[in-house]
Amino acid sequence: MATPTSAGIVILDGGSATELERLGEKSIHEDPLWSARLLHSNPELIKQAHMNFIEAGCDIVVTASYQASVAGFCEELKITEDEALRLMADGTKIARDAWREVSESTRAGRKCWVAGSVGPYGACLHDGSEYSGTYIDTVSKQDLIDWHRPRVQALLGSKVDILAIETIPAVEEAEAVLDLLQDFPEAKAWVTFACKDGCHTCYGGKFSDAIERVARRQGMKAVGVNCTAPEHISPLLRSIQHLNLQIPIIVKPNSGEDWDTGKGFSNRENCVSVVSLVREWRDLGATWIGGCCRIFPSEIADIKQELNT
Repeated sequence: MATPTSAGIVILDGGSATELERLGEKSIHEDPLWSARLLHSNPELIKQAHMNFIEAGCDIVVTASYQASVAGFCEELKITEDEALRLMADGTKIARDAWREVSESTRAGRKCWVAGSVGPYGACLHDGSEYSGTYIDTVSKQDLIDWHRPRVQALLGSKVDILAIETIPAVEEAEAVLDLLQDFPEAKAWVTFACKDGCHTCYGGKFSDAIERVARRQGMKAVGVNCTAPEHISPLLRSIQHLNLQIPIIVKPNSGEDWDTGKGFSNRENCVSVVSLVREWRDLGATWIGGCCRIFPSEIADIKQELNT
């Protein structure tokens, strides 16, 4: 699978939901469907967010399906299962339309992949448990496989270039999704874990063990970390250097800001600059680099410039 750029570094997009908020959608964090509701209510705004990241220089955009589920769509939007699956697939079309509608000068000499976002089971619970993974104690592997299957099937049917199995708090869930992908032998995927410190996933397992357990699975094209504070990234990268991975390593941190339910993000002025650390991450082996929550197109442009100088 060729990279979408001739250079060694692949630039990923940033935080789609927080970019949608910047563009005027203020209710995302209070919504059980997160940004996935906009697949139904405002697809043009999603397209604009994708276009902003593409114009900033990213090589891969991630669909707005992170918090999408059949049950969630049916309950919140009062639609049928077939309509819910079509909405998930629409995310791919929106992203491809975004690429087609940016200027010819932006597209010149470039390719752009579409990655189908496969967020964790905890995201659909709308209780923050994707950042703790506590549901792993009560949900079986088969339950996780059955829950993820409709979205995975819809995204693959929509011809995404790769699945982004992202913000996963526990290796057990990543392995469940990868077991599911055995039914789709042509599928390509990456897995990124959300981590609570410089050593552990949010559920508490060692990041290095999690990476080792998924890196050589069928269809895996990249592995790494996302939605994690910038100061934890370098220790996490150092912890996996002994694995001598033969696939790209992804770094997609959040801004490091504090999050309070009902108040939103705060304390940005005291956070470490993501842009200031990207060369260090590259030197530690990361080659697919972007951002997550509160990393905006302007920062993606700065990351690209920093890595090209």
